Amino acid sequence: MPRPRKWRNVCCMPENCKFGPLDMTANMNIAITMTVDEFETIRLIDLEGFNQEECAEQMGIARTTVQGIYFEARKKLADSLVNGKVLFIEGGDYRLCNGHGKLCGGGRCRKHQCGREHSQDENGGE
Repeated sequence: MPRPRKWRNVCCMPENCKFGPLDMTANMNIAITMTVDEFETIRLIDLEGFNQEECAEQMGIARTTVQGIYFEARKKLADSLVNGKVLFIEGGDYRLCNGHGKLCGGGRCRKHQCGREHSQDENGGE
């Protein structure tokens, strides 16, 4: 039996969950779905400047797990940009931090920088 997946700590939900070509001629049947935890690795590493070790600590997972998530996220992002595919951000194995406490990434949460704030209950977390 495979090992259960570990919940990934995420500071906030993306303000926008759908991206794509402006002319809206994109075929919705070939859309790409990026998970919320994949989005968080892109946010932490590429936007906030964290290294993979710091990202892993913030998300409460192993660095090797971050490496795999980050690789898949960048591949999806590139496919969307290069091939003009719609990109949705939804799902994944994550739980939202509450701005303080153990789910907050050790006090390094940047929740205030994100658009919408959600409670843990909205995504099926604890």
